[in-house]
Amino acid sequence: MKTHFLRSPLFYVGGKEKLMPQIACYLPANIKRLIEPFVGGGSVFMNVEAEEYLLNDLNEWIIKIHRMLNSYCGREDEFFEKIFSLISHYCLSFDCNGMSSGLSSGNRSSEEIKNHNSDGYYRMRKDFNDGGMQDTMLLYLLLIYGFNHMTRFNKKGKFNLPVGNLDFNDNAFKALNDYFNQSGRKHPQWNNQDFMTFLNGIDYGKNDLVYLDPPYLITSSEYNKMWNEESERHLIIMLDDLDKRGVRFAVSNVITYCGRRNDIFGEWASQYNIHPINSHYKSYRDNSKKKKQEVLVTNY
Repeated sequence: MKTHFLRSPLFYVGGKEKLMPQIACYLPANIKRLIEPFVGGGSVFMNVEAEEYLLNDLNEWIIKIHRMLNSYCGREDEFFEKIFSLISHYCLSFDCNGMSSGLSSGNRSSEEIKNHNSDGYYRMRKDFNDGGMQDTMLLYLLLIYGFNHMTRFNKKGKFNLPVGNLDFNDNAFKALNDYFNQSGRKHPQWNNQDFMTFLNGIDYGKNDLVYLDPPYLITSSEYNKMWNEESERHLIIMLDDLDKRGVRFAVSNVITYCGRRNDIFGEWASQYNIHPINSHYKSYRDNSKKKKQEVLVTNY
């Protein structure tokens, strides 16, 4: 049984790398195609073996970052040369591979990192917003140095996340190298569509697996604000259709959260196999643990 699981270099809010030891126990061993309509940071595809990978997300910026990173598979030295050049250009701190810049290596406080990188970060953000937002590598650095590694845009379409208290470190370096290794070996196909259009456009075959990690209807994450009860009902109709067609699926979701209950999903899930998942995500607002019942629902 696999014991080591890889972390996505997008450090995605709600990413599944910490839950993969539990989720992997319920995934079938023989997967021809892993199909993900909500790929997010990519932790699942990085940690699951299949013959092919069809990956999708509605967030065009996340898919742009994935495609950019994939374009450097086999050219990792070139990627890191460009990354460190940009870090130097904006006078940002880093601490990896025994090298550091901007701040002394070792015990650096998060407040020191934030204060040191503030001016360079906001200059980088302005350059990205004023330059037509075509530089996806700059966007990736904004994700690394921004608050809680998020991607957030205002109503005018401008990246507006404030500076964070982390920098480019050994964790980022390792996650990127792991990503390059996995993507270079797996050759994922990337799509940028809504989940229904994506799933309806697939000609399913034997031993395909659809893994879904949709926005959660009843949690408070920024990512979940785009999801509503209508979206939830469309999701379960789509899942029932997959089941009727003999397509295997596994879907992550939350049934209860801080006294609230998702009756739409909970009642629907009772006809399938419900596997409890022990999760302890922290709120990005207050870092407190939330009482929740997370599950993985499978139809096999």
